[in-house]
Amino acid sequence: MPNTNWAKLNSLQVGKYAEYFAKMEFASYGCDVYTSEVDDHGIDFIVKDKNRRFCEIQVKSLRGTGYVFMQKSKFDITNKNLYLALLIFEVGKMPDVFLIPAQAWEVPNGMFVDRNYDKPGQKSAPEWGINISKKNYSVLEIFKFEDTIKDFL
Repeated sequence: MPNTNWAKLNSLQVGKYAEYFAKMEFASYGCDVYTSEVDDHGIDFIVKDKNRRFCEIQVKSLRGTGYVFMQKSKFDITNKNLYLALLIFEVGKMPDVFLIPAQAWEVPNGMFVDRNYDKPGQKSAPEWGINISKKNYSVLEIFKFEDTIKDFL
């Protein structure tokens, strides 16, 4: 049984664990997983599904609740083969894994947000984000990995 005291790991270690864990989840369902040596386009790995379709996977991790984002320049929500693998870590448990199609951001709302930072004084690059709170956590249920992986089989 792996260590589940996620508080003992730094952010980089949790992120790396999330990426490896996501790859193993896809592999456990019979998908082929391809990694690159360089992550300069925001894509952490490629998955080939049972229909021979190639999908790009961006992995993000979060301890508990909070906010994660993807730069718009690296996360094209018009790409129907782009997914966010979101892993949420809680001490004492294995991570919850969600597989969210990029199209979820086509109609931004309180959970799936569109931030352009185009006002004077704002310096961040435009981003797509996801707000995770105890209140909206149940909304993620439709994106549980064990359900959304069925689209790949």
